Amino acid sequence: MASEWCIGIIGGSGLYAMDGIEDAQWIAIDTPWGDPSDEILCGRIGDVKVRFLPRHGRGHPVSPSELNSRANIDALKRAGCTDILAISAVGSLREELEPGRFAVVEQFIDRTVHRPSTFYGSGFVTHVSMADPVCPRLSDMAARAVAAAKGKVAVGATYLAMEGPQFSTRAESRMYRQWGADVIGMTAMPEAKLAREAELPYALVGMVTDYDCWRDGEAVDVAQVVGQMQANGALARAMVQNFIAGLPQEREPSPIDFALDDAVITAPSEHDPEVMAKLDAVARRLFA
Repeated sequence: MASEWCIGIIGGSGLYAMDGIEDAQWIAIDTPWGDPSDEILCGRIGDVKVRFLPRHGRGHPVSPSELNSRANIDALKRAGCTDILAISAVGSLREELEPGRFAVVEQFIDRTVHRPSTFYGSGFVTHVSMADPVCPRLSDMAARAVAAAKGKVAVGATYLAMEGPQFSTRAESRMYRQWGADVIGMTAMPEAKLAREAELPYALVGMVTDYDCWRDGEAVDVAQVVGQMQANGALARAMVQNFIAGLPQEREPSPIDFALDDAVITAPSEHDPEVMAKLDAVARRLFA
């Protein structure tokens, strides 16, 4: 059954606000997982509902390793989101992915170690598939939106999610290239996993800010990254406007809307009521 879109936009480093949102208001949303990175800017672009969340908070007070991704995804679900378009600053592990280019991500390698990566624990054990971790429908629309904004775009990128907050060593950077990674960042995992667990189709557009340190004689520094982020910002905002404008009038269901079907392995007799109470947003379809 077709329905209306409500697009959650997660803004990465350097993207702390969003242009063109009408009837906009910042709304604080409580979650059972703690506080999200910031309030959520709720409004619309044209006839489409949008919910904007700056991933690191306005002014970038939240470190990558301290992001509460469970709260962020839960809050977006509570705010009514049907889909998520995430935007992230990334380093390049490929010569052809030069600073200023946008890369639409298709796969992930997760090297994060300190972050809670699931909503589902003992008492409600769930295993969702992450074989194809992004929504192809959203990713295709995102790539076309970048092109319409006259940006350079690459598709099918593999994103290496590192813990941070330090940048890579040269040995790590070269190893990641050998693994087949194309871009590197610190924030898209476990964000993408949690979006899938919340049955939210997810696409990620990486804004290339630098070449990672696999190149001889080069090293990543914050000044370089921030400068390129600022250059990328206007294009990112134009991409979002084009993405929203290009959405079909009605939202047809996605298979990801039903990601929890056949994913719960705990027998109903063993469901923990306290655990289930915390899932009232992310798994609400199962309890309806």
